Amino acid sequence: MNYAIPERIALTLWVGGMWITGYLVAPMLFSVLEDRALAGMLAGKLFSAMSYVGLVCAALLLLIQTRKPTPKGWREWRRGLLLAMLLVIVIGEFVLQPMMAELKAAGLEEGSAAQQRFGMLHGISSSLFLFNSLAGLALVIFGLEPDNQRGS
Repeated sequence: MNYAIPERIALTLWVGGMWITGYLVAPMLFSVLEDRALAGMLAGKLFSAMSYVGLVCAALLLLIQTRKPTPKGWREWRRGLLLAMLLVIVIGEFVLQPMMAELKAAGLEEGSAAQQRFGMLHGISSSLFLFNSLAGLALVIFGLEPDNQRGS
């Protein structure tokens, strides 16, 4: 079976969605909306939605990778990168985001320890997002298969 089209669709939805959300929509929300809390809440909802898109797309891409007769050397780094990206999503959505939500719910007073902790968690979350967006870009550039194994 030719898996090239479902792979391209899943990778496009996931990586394209990450780039549009993280590097176009979220910054635009903060530049257009005067209420930074509203901008942050909307950006958070968008990032969460993209996390679920990523979970589905990563699972689909990993499933396809396991079903293809591809040379191990080529498949392994791509599969490893997909697994790392999936792990980043799980950490971000199910570990960091709940911690950040708890801090926000308790109130973030200017200069408080809670605000500092929130800033640290937000920085980690941003770094993980940067990793995933660059890793996804690598998969888009290099493809999920070597040139001589790609379907049309």
